[in-house]
Amino acid sequence: MFEEASEVLENMLKWSFPLSLVLFLVLVCPLRAEAAHEFSVYRMQQYDLQGQTYGSRNAILNTEARTVDAEVLSRRCVMVRLADFSYEKYQKALRQSAGAVVIILPQNMSTMPQDIVQQFMEMEPELLATETIVPVYFALEDEELLSIYTQTQISSSSQGSSSAAEGTSRYARSTNFKLIISNYIASCPFRFTNHVISELCCQGRLTGAGGEDLPTIVLVAHYDSFGVAPWLSYGADSNGSGVAILLELARLFSRLYSYKRTHAGYNLLFFLSGGGKFNYQGTKRWLEDNLDHTDSSLLQDNVAFVLCLDSLGNSDNLHLHVSKPPKEGSPQHALLKELETVAAHQHPDLKFSMVHKKINLADDTLAWEHERFGIRRLPAFTLSHLDSHRSPERHSIMDMRPHVDLTKLSRNTKVIAEALARVIYNLTEKVMFHLSTLDQLASLVDWLTAQPRAAQLLDKDSSIVNTLEYHLNRYLKDVRRHLVRADKRDPEFVFYDQLKQTMNAYRVKPAIFDLLLAVCIASYLGVLYLAVQVRHTFRLILTHLIYFILVQ
Repeated sequence: MFEEASEVLENMLKWSFPLSLVLFLVLVCPLRAEAAHEFSVYRMQQYDLQGQTYGSRNAILNTEARTVDAEVLSRRCVMVRLADFSYEKYQKALRQSAGAVVIILPQNMSTMPQDIVQQFMEMEPELLATETIVPVYFALEDEELLSIYTQTQISSSSQGSSSAAEGTSRYARSTNFKLIISNYIASCPFRFTNHVISELCCQGRLTGAGGEDLPTIVLVAHYDSFGVAPWLSYGADSNGSGVAILLELARLFSRLYSYKRTHAGYNLLFFLSGGGKFNYQGTKRWLEDNLDHTDSSLLQDNVAFVLCLDSLGNSDNLHLHVSKPPKEGSPQHALLKELETVAAHQHPDLKFSMVHKKINLADDTLAWEHERFGIRRLPAFTLSHLDSHRSPERHSIMDMRPHVDLTKLSRNTKVIAEALARVIYNLTEKVMFHLSTLDQLASLVDWLTAQPRAAQLLDKDSSIVNTLEYHLNRYLKDVRRHLVRADKRDPEFVFYDQLKQTMNAYRVKPAIFDLLLAVCIASYLGVLYLAVQVRHTFRLILTHLIYFILVQ
């Protein structure tokens, strides 16, 4: 009987160690890491302009997520919703050496309170004012991303517990998320492409009755958009509205110039410029090509004036921005007076005014597009509903389709067309124009805002540029493209890629859990080691105990 008890004990000891170890690991180990969600993220602007660097200088992301309210943000990816975002919280994350920042935007911006939208628009220039070493991304909110944020918020709040032991315990038991950019290039996280990305400028003209020597009126609008993230920059008002009006003016005056009776004594030149948000680089190069070469006949001394259209899809204000007040008797002065007359007599709800601002060559960037022409001594001005070039609406990802009021856009188109016709035909009475219907204008604005138009995303094969060229060819003659590239030796602008990425969120246990797990395993193994060391005594006691039980 004693030998049987001894054999039973031998078998128990033989299998107890491996079985108990496996059972222990099964009970305490977390589930394997699983991809919780995969979603698109859009990186903050990264570019160089006139030798100055702007935006986020990194794209690599592989770190645990925290909300901005967590106490420790070092080497963590800080997630923050737009409703909770502020410049102070952003600076807090940077001061604490955060590994990255992800700003979560609502799917529908129109649902956000206007004060939050306005506050963010005012912060965008500050975010881009200086270079940021950490990667900054934007993501559009959905149910799964909101769930990840909520769970991360709960996990982050555990760090603020009243007791350190309680906080450590809650933190160890929590499940965190690790955010990873899945397809970055580790050796070159932000490859510059200043010699590849190009800007395109399209021009077309209508020739007046009398030949090439007639005075020329130039109508200009830049078609690119700008915001803190290129892939979220739709530029509905700035400058989708300006492009829409220019195309409508091309349609109207092409009809007038197609009949001898209404053939005017002015040449009309329509110019859609690229790189408008980067100090008007497209306009600068176009002027150099047309003024610095003797074989060019587009822009000579006989330019009546240049009218730039910028942000005209909203508000009941209309401002004519000038660098030098026009002289009385000049075509520029005539246009100013006609704009005042048309606005006062036909649209009393519209408040028209002239804003005078001298060109400051000491500034890094020009205020308005007409200043590019003014530097080359061409009479020019910009028409806009904005009273200042510093208005945040001009450079914001919040400038989306709902920001354009079609009724006001149509009204402003009529005012500009009426004033131009009075100057061109030297008329004082009302001119009747048949404008496109609101549905047609709506379709044009919808198309312009259907995809982002940031300069980094528009190359020579862009569908946007091809479609703009198609529209100009419908109404104008001699439509040409101008390819603009940065100088290889001393580039005026440098663009960077990896602006849109796929991010994966994985469920992981915190690092302290691994530490506690290691301590538990070490303790368990230590106990087994001690048991083996005293196995003879332990075996003898257990054998007698089992024998006693069997005898009884």
